[in-house]
Amino acid sequence: MAPIPFLGRLNLAEYAALVGSFFLVGLEAFIRILTLALPTSIISLFYRASRRLFNRFTSPADKKAVTRKKDVSSSIRDASDFVDLCALYGYYAEEHVVQTGDGYLLGVHRLAWRRGEEDQKVNHGKNSVKKNVVYLHHGLLMNSEVWVCLTDEERCLPFKLVEKGYDVWLGNNRGNKYSKKSVHHSPTDISFWDFSMDEFAFHDIPDSIQYILETTGAPSLSYIGFSQGTAQAFATLAVHPKLNDQVNVFIALAPAMSPAGLSNGVVDALVKASPQVLFLLFGRRSILSSANMWQAILFPPIFVRAIDMGLSFLFGWHAKNISTSQKLAAYPHLYSFTSTKSVVHWFQIMRTESFQMYDDDVQPVVSLGSVSKYTKVAKFPTRNIKTPIVLVYGGSDSLVDINVMMKELPPHTIATEIPHYEHLDFLWAREVETLVFPHVFDALESFIDAEHSKEEYDRYRSARHAS
Repeated sequence: MAPIPFLGRLNLAEYAALVGSFFLVGLEAFIRILTLALPTSIISLFYRASRRLFNRFTSPADKKAVTRKKDVSSSIRDASDFVDLCALYGYYAEEHVVQTGDGYLLGVHRLAWRRGEEDQKVNHGKNSVKKNVVYLHHGLLMNSEVWVCLTDEERCLPFKLVEKGYDVWLGNNRGNKYSKKSVHHSPTDISFWDFSMDEFAFHDIPDSIQYILETTGAPSLSYIGFSQGTAQAFATLAVHPKLNDQVNVFIALAPAMSPAGLSNGVVDALVKASPQVLFLLFGRRSILSSANMWQAILFPPIFVRAIDMGLSFLFGWHAKNISTSQKLAAYPHLYSFTSTKSVVHWFQIMRTESFQMYDDDVQPVVSLGSVSKYTKVAKFPTRNIKTPIVLVYGGSDSLVDINVMMKELPPHTIATEIPHYEHLDFLWAREVETLVFPHVFDALESFIDAEHSKEEYDRYRSARHAS
């Protein structure tokens, strides 16, 4: 008799939630297949129908909020890629390709020039303008566009960094919109998607940093991560000791290590389920790849509401700090491809309450003894990180348990709470330029090289106190 892979892990209610999730995923797959078979005229009909529904059931106040800043939101929403988004504000963006040690080709973007400086050489040869280098990395199911799809230039962190004189680079994970290529595998192959956060830590982040340092000639850079982009930095700095000598400071916005707060039945059942069940549910390639289909057939305000409802259901976020016009502009750029395995990895971390490497071992159905007595998945040794760590987290972010996180980080870690902020607020909230950016600038201006001296820590604490 074949074993049931999740026997004993779930109670009756969780089984029901899991069965319900199978039904919903199956229904969504059926709708996706049906949509792909429909001509463009029929898809346009669905779009117009959703627009009429919105106009019929929406209050005048909500309609006014949607039409406010409509031109700016529409331009950002309709921008095709990172370069186009930057061009809307007059910034020139370079595109680079990094080949990882295991053959993936990663798209990396660069913003090194203020408007009007495009003819200058920056960090390229003896006679070029020398600028300090900053590297930004996105979160789970995202790409570099999330940093620049703002409706106000003042709230766009990369643009503000460029104006302050930094050479700004933005990375992308393997598998997403800008990194969907490998010298060994086609993205249609299951083997292409056989990666988790381990590969991000051992290849994507260190290889991207090495490419940037070689291209700019800079001895070190500063790292700014958002969400999973912080987890990848925690992991890579922990397993690459020499990398600590190349990173001036690690600034973690909405840091992720041991997520908390996912308490609804469906998610809890998925977290406890075996990886085989999750792969059966979502497949072994890209997860939630139909998000772009829903964006195509739904009127933008309805698509925004659907995203808000999903975020509220999964994480308890209300997104009240992000304006309607900003959501209309940014939500179409929110999703990008990643592997099911990388999401399964997060579920393993949540289930074990340990920031560990991917567990490839299939646990037995019925344990006759203590499995952990004989096997142990390696944890990322985050206490070994030497690079200065600056955490900026939201007091209303259900994915951050700051007390648990601080116990797993070295004693030199410095944490600052933004009381009413949720997770996505660190990208797109109304007052992000006054509540978050000063902490970022203070850290960048205090830790200017990879010496990590006591004077730098004292300088940052003094600047932080003044802010």
